[in-house]
Amino acid sequence: MSDKPKVYFIREITPQNVIRAYGALGKKLPGKVAVKVHSGEAGNQNFLRPEFMKPMVDYVGGTVVECNTAYVGKRNSTKKHVKLLKEHGWSDTFDVDLLDAEGPDLELPVKNGHILSSDFVGKNLAKYDSLLVLSHFKGHPMGGYGGALKQLSIGCASIKGKCLIHSAGKVGSQLTVWVNTASNKEFTECMADAASAVVDYFGDNAAYVSVMCNLSVDCDCCAVAEDPCMKDIGILSSSDPVALDKACMDLIYASDDPGRDHFLARVHRQDGEHTIEAAAELGVGSMEYELVEL
Repeated sequence: MSDKPKVYFIREITPQNVIRAYGALGKKLPGKVAVKVHSGEAGNQNFLRPEFMKPMVDYVGGTVVECNTAYVGKRNSTKKHVKLLKEHGWSDTFDVDLLDAEGPDLELPVKNGHILSSDFVGKNLAKYDSLLVLSHFKGHPMGGYGGALKQLSIGCASIKGKCLIHSAGKVGSQLTVWVNTASNKEFTECMADAASAVVDYFGDNAAYVSVMCNLSVDCDCCAVAEDPCMKDIGILSSSDPVALDKACMDLIYASDDPGRDHFLARVHRQDGEHTIEAAAELGVGSMEYELVEL
C-alpha cells in the first residue's frame, strides 16, 4: 500500500462533486470550521461565486473567512471589503468573518523558514478549530499560479503579513500597501514560509479542495483579468496542500489544450513552481503523491 499522500480527482465540476471530493478524504473537520475562499476583486469575472461554494460550506457547517488585501482596490480596508462582500453575495449567503477586520494581528511562528521567522494573520483565525481551504486554481501575476499554498499564505495573511511576504520580510508594520522588493525566488519562498505557519497551526485539522476552472493566467485579485485560456479540468482534494498544488500543475502539463503553453508561460516567468518545492523542503507536504480518479 502506497504511503504517498492521495490526491482525489473528479473531472465534472459541480457543487455536489466538491462535496464528493472532500468526502473522499475520509476526515471530519472538528469544532468550529473556517472555510477560506477568495472573495474576488471588484471587476473580476473569474472568481467562484458563493452559490457554487454554498453546498460545501453548509456540509461542514463552516464560516467563510477572508482577509483584507495590501494593494489598492476595493478590498484593502475593512469598510470597503465588507461592502464588496455584500455586493458579491458572500455576506448574504454565509456568515462571513473578515479575519483582520480589527487588529492586533495573530503572529504565528515559522519554523526553520527560508526567509521569514513569523507570519502575521488575521487575529480571528484563533476562533477556529479547523480549516477547509477552498481554492480556485488559476494563474497569478506574482506567484505564477494560485492554489492551496497561496490561500494558506497570502490568503490568510493580514495586511502586515502580506507586506512582509511581498518584501521578503523587509518592511515594517507601518505599510498598508505592499512594496514588491522581493525577487521571484524570495517571494515564492516567503509564500512557502507563511503557508507552513498556518499548516503547523491547524495540524491535522485541515483539508484542501481545489477547483480547476476559469483557468485564466490572472488571479481573482485582478480587477482587470484575462479571460480563461484553457478549458476546465476538474476538482481535486487532498489532506496535503503541496501534493494538491503539484497534482494541479501536473494536470496542466498533461493537458493538450491549446492554451496550456500560455498558462505555463506565466507560471515559468514568475518561477511559480518554486513555491511547491520550497514548501516541500519545509515539510509542509510531499511532491510525490498518488492520484485517484473518482
